[in-house]
Amino acid sequence: MDLDAFFAAVEVREDPSLAGRPLVVGGDPDGRGVVSTASYEARRFGIRSAMPAAEARRRCPHAVFVRPDMPRYRRWSAQVWDLVRDEVPVLEQVGIDEGYIDLYRQVWTAGGAHRFLARLQRAVRDETGLHASFGCGSCKTVAKIASDADKPRGLVVVPAGREAEFLAPRPLRALPGIGPVTGERLARAGLATIGDLAALDDTALSAVLPVAHGRELRDRARGIDPREVDPSSSPAVTIGHETTFAHDVADPEVLAGHADDLAARVTERLRRDGRGAGTVTVKLRYPDFSIQSRAASAEFATDDADEIARLAQVALSRALVDRPPPVRLLGVSVTRLSPVSQMIMHPGEATP
Repeated sequence: MDLDAFFAAVEVREDPSLAGRPLVVGGDPDGRGVVSTASYEARRFGIRSAMPAAEARRRCPHAVFVRPDMPRYRRWSAQVWDLVRDEVPVLEQVGIDEGYIDLYRQVWTAGGAHRFLARLQRAVRDETGLHASFGCGSCKTVAKIASDADKPRGLVVVPAGREAEFLAPRPLRALPGIGPVTGERLARAGLATIGDLAALDDTALSAVLPVAHGRELRDRARGIDPREVDPSSSPAVTIGHETTFAHDVADPEVLAGHADDLAARVTERLRRDGRGAGTVTVKLRYPDFSIQSRAASAEFATDDADEIARLAQVALSRALVDRPPPVRLLGVSVTRLSPVSQMIMHPGEATP
């Protein structure tokens, strides 16, 4: 399940006067803000997430711009997922607006899956006023791609045995696990569709990608994905904050200060949620809009502010060695999240 244009849809629910208008949720278009998401009316102008807000306004001068309100979005997300949990036995939420639902023993045929999901889709709409797209298949990869195949308000069920046929004509960028670097490498090898990748033999595959990663991607391209729906990873897999600077920042010490501030905000969220984190990731966006991320991990999950700040500084230093500033955007996020009750405590430590 993937909620359609979620942030924008929530803004319309809160302010119905925005309905039908090109709406952009993101940073300041007069500064250096970035688009978080856009309504489908705005997307008709070519506006997309991660685009500079100033560019979005050039493409659609009459668009309405609103700043993201994450506490508001989390409240609406909780309503949706509470509703879904009442209807399905097992689910894995992988983001504020997206997750996997395990229908094993819930339905037995493709037609049954379609009827069940149509009822769930209507329930989400009737109870919250929000719209969701559903994709259903025999594995996560097929379900994910199917959920994007007919947006918005889509419902696509891929019957068992039809996975490869469904995947083959779709562009490689639709396959989870293919990022910009891998996509460019595959394109240089003359591959354009998921079917092209699925058709490679071991020799041709090893000439393009590292063996383990290449075989995993080829399996997914063939509709083979053994990952199970994992409810233990819900409700959130990442907590993070980021800031876009008014002017590019070239001083590493200034960047280190911002990293400390962001790490403190992340720690506050962790403690409010009663969780700890094992990995801290720093994201940098450069003036040419390229992005790189570097991470640092602790032996055990922690919600200690000093430790999270230390890990953020380690990750930042690694990133700046790989590519020095200036930097346009800095973000700090944490993953490998665990409830406080599951964290390993050492003598003398206390968690507020």
